[in-house]
Amino acid sequence: MAPETDEDLLIRIHSGDEQAFVSLYRRHQAAIFRFALHMTGSEAQAEDVTQEVFLALLREGCGFDPARGTLSGYLYGIARKQVLRQVERGRLDVALDARQDEMALAELAVDDDPLVDLARREGLDALRRAVLALPRRYREVVVLCDLEEVDYADAAEILGCPIGTVRSRLHRARALLLDKLKQDRNGKPAVRSLSPARCFV
Repeated sequence: MAPETDEDLLIRIHSGDEQAFVSLYRRHQAAIFRFALHMTGSEAQAEDVTQEVFLALLREGCGFDPARGTLSGYLYGIARKQVLRQVERGRLDVALDARQDEMALAELAVDDDPLVDLARREGLDALRRAVLALPRRYREVVVLCDLEEVDYADAAEILGCPIGTVRSRLHRARALLLDKLKQDRNGKPAVRSLSPARCFV
């Protein structure tokens, strides 16, 4: 039997079916949380944003219209609005939670070589800092299109702009990221115990 569509689950949710909500939550929670985390740099704020997104689905007349786009695009749109509200309230911190950061890095480590692990960590840290340092309009397109792999049409719907704007912002954002990563690499002294080939990711 084919899995239920998001729209089917949403209809069941509004009929009071709790299991449908759990299914929809499991299907989309991780992506929404990652988006919020990349946008805010804070695990606590990402959790708040994710909670608000799914609470919005429970409200009568939540505003989702399948004719206008996908449910995942709608959820990203709500998450984006929640992030912007936090920015307006001045609650946006750009420091990643160290414990969460270490857990994520530990999961990514596949080699037992400490030099490779160190180089990978430095590269991931530099990338996270570079993404968080981007102006919001560029950070949004990088997180949506490059990190979450949302297609350009859905990203345009989420951001409320034409596809051409998404493409041009993404092009500019990638150039800014490259510049920031080069500055980060050149601005820090090389670790003497590592060879240059392993030091740079």
